[in-house]
Amino acid sequence: MTGAVFYYNDEAEQQYLGAILQEPDLIKYSQLKPIHFYRQQNQSIFKAFQDLDKNGDPIDLVSVIEHVGRENLKGIGGRKYLTELMNASITTAKQAFYENLIIDYWKKREIAKVGASLKESSSSDDTSQTIQEGISSLMSLEDATGTDDGSINNDLVEIYQELETPKGDVTGMPSGFTELDRMTSGFQRQEFIIVAARPSVGKTAFCLNVASNFMENPLNLGKGGAVGIFSLEMSRKQLIKRMQSSIGNINAQSIRTSNLNADEWGILSKVNGVLDSAALRIFDKPGMTINDIWAKARKMKREFEGKDMMIIIDYLQLIVGNPVHRGNRQAEIGEISRMLKQMARELDIAVIALSQLSRSVEQRQEKRPMMSDIRESGQIEQDADVIAFLYRDDYYDKETENKNIIEIIIAKQRNGPVGTVSLAFVKEYNKFVNLDHGPSS
Repeated sequence: MTGAVFYYNDEAEQQYLGAILQEPDLIKYSQLKPIHFYRQQNQSIFKAFQDLDKNGDPIDLVSVIEHVGRENLKGIGGRKYLTELMNASITTAKQAFYENLIIDYWKKREIAKVGASLKESSSSDDTSQTIQEGISSLMSLEDATGTDDGSINNDLVEIYQELETPKGDVTGMPSGFTELDRMTSGFQRQEFIIVAARPSVGKTAFCLNVASNFMENPLNLGKGGAVGIFSLEMSRKQLIKRMQSSIGNINAQSIRTSNLNADEWGILSKVNGVLDSAALRIFDKPGMTINDIWAKARKMKREFEGKDMMIIIDYLQLIVGNPVHRGNRQAEIGEISRMLKQMARELDIAVIALSQLSRSVEQRQEKRPMMSDIRESGQIEQDADVIAFLYRDDYYDKETENKNIIEIIIAKQRNGPVGTVSLAFVKEYNKFVNLDHGPSS
């Protein structure tokens, strides 16, 4: 067929198998599986090598023939092919090179299969599902093989070097809130963090404050980074107005009504300069899928290479799940939760997902949230590294003495303590502050 492309390399497969016949112990270090070989006969020979090694038998011409069976010898090319394999391998020193080459060609073949499947499914009415399945298939190739041998040697050296340079109390991405950072040591890379509360308690405002404090601007702690906000409920302009209010201490009502005085206009101009130069991206398309979020987060990771990065999702239950799980909300949210955790690890970022709480909170005398109050909580509770609940007494008791005080309840922290931190909320600025500081802190 003219123009056909064949994704295999016979010589690499033969050299690899021949090297094992020459030096049988090489099979113990192989990361290949029979399916990675293109030729069926090579798959069968490699499977025979694995079986012989597992049984503690020698790997040579005689043992391979006995294991396969003389009646099946033709299926692996016969005695002549085995002899040619042994003679084909001049050196075993390039075993790793051939292994990577075989894996690379296998991936190319799998990509071609995905492409053919997508082409076949392209006429489907459900294009969203077709795209999701294609992306998932391609992403799974990265997990199918790997060169990580599990060795801890390099990690020991890196940990020693880290310990030589004390970082203070905050080793991760600072939230800007003293007691919270002391408890968490900052939000860590590869962590999946849940911030949950009832509607209108302040989830969005809290996370926007965290984003502002973390980004590179004159008001942060001197340790800035990149922030991606995925807003599935509010528009980008609404979020920007909230950030303008909290960063500049501008009355939110003045911004909402377009009624700024001369001083506020001057402050707004400076705040806009800060936001314009910040490593900030806001995506407000409703109905985003987990693959949409992953793709944009990966693009940001490339754009802001070298910076610590956090992703904020407002909120988890509004992410569109895989159509396969329609009718099973538990499974749908469970898969989204697992993929957010996977995204945090693979992209080496912090992922903060806001979550709604069920109405069961309202039916208890004690209104402080518990794990079981998270909607579709099972898988989320398992996947999350940190679970923080927001609670306000004045949300339920208008006469309380704790007006405008919000509790950040750390109910789970995989690598740290649990407990409660209290912050003040300055409503007119949509701003959270440390209790011992004023609004300008």
